[in-house]
Amino acid sequence: MKFGVVIFPSKKLQDLANSYRKRYDSHYALITPHLTLKNAFEATEEDVKEFADNLRKIAGNTQPFTLKTTKVSSFHPVNNVIYFKVEPTEELTSLHAEVNKEFSEQNPEYAFVPHITIGQNLSNDEHSDVYGSLRMKRIDHEETIDRFHLLYQLDNGSWTVSETFRFGKE
Repeated sequence: MKFGVVIFPSKKLQDLANSYRKRYDSHYALITPHLTLKNAFEATEEDVKEFADNLRKIAGNTQPFTLKTTKVSSFHPVNNVIYFKVEPTEELTSLHAEVNKEFSEQNPEYAFVPHITIGQNLSNDEHSDVYGSLRMKRIDHEETIDRFHLLYQLDNGSWTVSETFRFGKE
């Protein structure tokens, strides 16, 4: 089975992201706007039970932190992904490292760049047009994050929450 670990931002930020995603993101119908902490990985139900226990401990040792988005950016020329740039705070970077340490045999494909995707799988021309019109936009948004989620992928390719982990001692 495929699993992943994400932070879902507030409805306000999700609505803003979706206003772009419905036009520019081929995964729009498969998952709500999110910040990926752990990319999709294959695991058995047994492995994930242990992983979830570790995620619970990580969440218990994590304090709520501020998530701040400032602008639209792109991973071009590596790929044609357009995203809301999330400021990399020490808390967020540390949480990402802790979550990924749990499955250390699975090396991340890319360095951690906190972001919320708003466009992907665009042709070079589409990417150029869309990014050209969005890159000067200010996305001044700030909110407190107090949880993250373990997701699993359904047979139809969509993602759903398996478990939610709240920060701090419960």
